[in-house]
Amino acid sequence: MSPAHQVDVVVLGLGAGGEHVAIKLARAGLSVVGVERDLVGGECPFWGCTPSKLMIRGAHVVAEARHVDELAGYAHVEPDLGPTARRIREANHDWTDDGHSGPLEEAGVRLVRGRGRLDGPGRVLVETPAGPETYVATRGVVLATGTEADAPPVPGLAGTPYWTNREVVHATTAPARLGVLGGGPIGAELAQAFARFGSAVTLLEAGPRILGPEEPEASAAVAAAFMREGIDVRTGVEVERVEHDGGTFRLHLPGADLPGEVVEVDELLVATGRRPNLEGIGLETVGLDPAAGRVPVDERLRAGERLWAVGDVTGEGPFTHVAKYQAVGVVADVLGRDVRPADYRGLTRVTFTDPEVGAVGLTEEQARAAGVEVRVGRADVPRSSRGWMHGPGNEGVVKVLEDAARGVLVGGTVVAPYGGEVMGLLSTAVHAEVPVEVLRGMHFPFPTFQRAIETALRDLDR
Repeated sequence: MSPAHQVDVVVLGLGAGGEHVAIKLARAGLSVVGVERDLVGGECPFWGCTPSKLMIRGAHVVAEARHVDELAGYAHVEPDLGPTARRIREANHDWTDDGHSGPLEEAGVRLVRGRGRLDGPGRVLVETPAGPETYVATRGVVLATGTEADAPPVPGLAGTPYWTNREVVHATTAPARLGVLGGGPIGAELAQAFARFGSAVTLLEAGPRILGPEEPEASAAVAAAFMREGIDVRTGVEVERVEHDGGTFRLHLPGADLPGEVVEVDELLVATGRRPNLEGIGLETVGLDPAAGRVPVDERLRAGERLWAVGDVTGEGPFTHVAKYQAVGVVADVLGRDVRPADYRGLTRVTFTDPEVGAVGLTEEQARAAGVEVRVGRADVPRSSRGWMHGPGNEGVVKVLEDAARGVLVGGTVVAPYGGEVMGLLSTAVHAEVPVEVLRGMHFPFPTFQRAIETALRDLDR
């Protein structure tokens, strides 16, 4: 057995949350070991947020160019994924992590590459290429192991060269035919992006609608936009089995009494969800259940004795901004400073489709299930001043939810061009519990998409 190295803190996983914790604690003077089995920086910069949004940006330019004939003259558009693929490679240094590992080590963090696991409170074992290493953390351990793509148990799927979010961002050309399993944010965003780059896209969602966790109005608006762009959107569909002959995927769909349809595609993107990386990290050695699906934490992000957790593994929201928000609290708690209790009432999220879906807080269904006396206000974006001026591509709706008993907003959704930017006001309103009457007394600049928020607030009294 290797000798144990004593340090102040071990951070297990160096994605957005773990990276922040490690750097801040090291700069505060603590001895910190950061353990990472993959690339420092995690999923977001290499296989998630950054490359997908670069792809979406390129696709958006293509779509805007196609509106030239309606708005500004004449244009012939030949989409090409190549320039976007180059931007992706440049942004993440061809999938090397020097841009993340360098600042980490400059801050004084000892970077250990390998697979780490807990071995009791404050104790971590790491399997490195050079052999096993053991660390004893006197202050504690921070779990930040993230998530990975979770493929469904469809017969025939395993062993085929399907794409997940990791493979799709390496694409340099758009396939002629693309199948997408899963109509959540990842599936929806990339389905539209590839359709705009020239792929014939079939989007298959097992649930009753795409973007199921969001408001039905958001799902309907995005689905309608997809279908206008030629995306074949099918909901309530589960694939019975998958075949791959070396060049073509055959997706067998169920039939009622007759044999079901077979959808043939050249590439298949599986975006049916993600699962926390909890297997094999020793949770059972600290009294936690590896099969629980998450690491439960309190309002100080504590998961046990000398143990904290941040990011996707906590189950509080699979978003980079949540991981970074939690990381701030963990740093303060480890250093013995005052900690503002974690608060997710105003949790924000954005799906970067076109129209873009920005949302905060509860949906109407969630609010009613929680016993809130809900008042609903709506506004159609195309009927707003900015929506009318915007013209083609102005689909969308604003929806606000008021707790009638308290006179504050508990949720809001903006489906519109740049909906994630427009909803910033609603994010502040929900988080700070700004009275609706105060919001109504604000000045909403004309002509901006925010005017639709003003209309939705007035609609609460209808």
